[in-house]
This record gives sequence, C-alpha cells and structure tokens, in this order.
Amino acid sequence: MPLERVGFLQPLGKKLTKGWQVLNITTLTSGSPFTVYSGVQQTGAGLGGTDRPDLLAMPIFSTSRAVREDYFGLGKANSSFFTIPISIPGGTGPFHGRFGTLGRNTFRGPGFRDFDIALIKDTPFGHRGNGEFAVLQFRAEFFNIFNEVNFGLPSNIVLGSGFGVISRTAGPSRQIQFSLKLNY
Repeated sequence: MPLERVGFLQPLGKKLTKGWQVLNITTLTSGSPFTVYSGVQQTGAGLGGTDRPDLLAMPIFSTSRAVREDYFGLGKANSSFFTIPISIPGGTGPFHGRFGTLGRNTFRGPGFRDFDIALIKDTPFGHRGNGEFAVLQFRAEFFNIFNEVNFGLPSNIVLGSGFGVISRTAGPSRQIQFSLKLNY
C-alpha cells in the first residue's frame, strides 16, 4: 500500500508510511453435502445402519431458528420427515425391509464463511554496502475477523440420538496474533 503518497500522512515520514501490505483470504462456500442413514440394517446387505430411509416431506434447513443447532427444525420430531421401510411383505434382511428411496448426498449442510486479514509492515534499517542491513517485519493477523459461527454437519442417523442436531462447529472462533520478525 503506497501510504507514503497520501497527502495527510506525509508529515509522519516514510519510516511510518512505507512498507505496508494488506493480505486477505476469504472463504465463502455453500454447505457440504450429506447423506441421511436409517440406523437400521433394513435389507441385510452392506454394513449395519447404512441403509437409507424414504423421504416423506422435505425439511426446511436453517441455523437461524431460536434453537440454532436444530437444523431440521422439529427438535425430537426431526425423524418425522423420514420413514424406514421395514416389516414389509417380501422384505429381506433381519427386519424384512427394502432399500430406501432417499438418494446419497441429498441434503446440504450449513454454508461456511471465513474472512482472514493480515497487516504487514516492513521497516528497513542500517546499511551494508548498497542495501539495508536488516528488515524488521511487524505482522498483525486476524483469523475469522468477523467471528462468524460456522456450523458443522447435523447428526445424520434417523434412529440415532440427536438426529438433525448440529453438535459442533466447522471452524475456529476469532483469533488474533501479532509478531515481529528480523530478517538480516
């Protein structure tokens, strides 16, 4: 940043106004896909509990409700959006079921937003030959500067405890660090 060229900052001198950099890493993504599993081995095929249910009604996903962690929105009744096809005529496996009609990665989790910023100031000092003797670098780094809460994926097993509830975050809270580095 050429701050030494800004008129009202020129009285401060080049030692304070020259050598500034601003770095930014911004991450904005839609939610990760996730699959809902029944939690029961309906068909006798594959591993236990990895069969998928049938979808009865499409949930409205949100983390902007009064209980932000309840991604499906119905609390203990989140499983009412699904039915597990067991005990049906002609079914197979331990529960006489069939494969559910819900597809793989049908739903998307909460989006992710992260803004990281760094301010860096290089200050040369001393002389050795035609160049500087050393450069003192000051860094101020701000990770997740706006302190956005990024939710993880909800529990995705219909018969599991806390189905549809998000129990973790997908990133850290705001972190700030300062450092000095001497390059010689």
